[in-house]
Amino acid sequence: MSLSQNASYYATYTTVLAVILVGVGFAGAAFAASALLRPSRPTSEKLVTYESGIDPVGVGWAQSHVRYYVYAYLYVVFAVDAIYLFPWATVFTAPTFGWATLVEMLVFLGFIAVGLLYAWRKGVLRWT
Repeated sequence: MSLSQNASYYATYTTVLAVILVGVGFAGAAFAASALLRPSRPTSEKLVTYESGIDPVGVGWAQSHVRYYVYAYLYVVFAVDAIYLFPWATVFTAPTFGWATLVEMLVFLGFIAVGLLYAWRKGVLRWT
């Protein structure tokens, strides 16, 4: 790679860096203007937690059981699986894709199935 090619290669990234810096500058200016221009008159009434117009009752701290997080995690795993599965299914019939892509997707689904089987065998999916 010659020196001129190297310079043009880095010039494209310089443009991207400049655009990122301008975007961060605009966001920073908006936050600064908001902090400087807004009125700040906190009262005890304004500092109360808003609960849809109803006076708050009790404390604002609630703990969730761990089992909710397990189901949320499993949902994320299968949502990501669907993100990869649907585009693959739409291009699978193209003539350039063959058995190799089918095997790759079956291996991918196999890993997810093994993970689900492991969670089921450990009793993670039991609600009680």
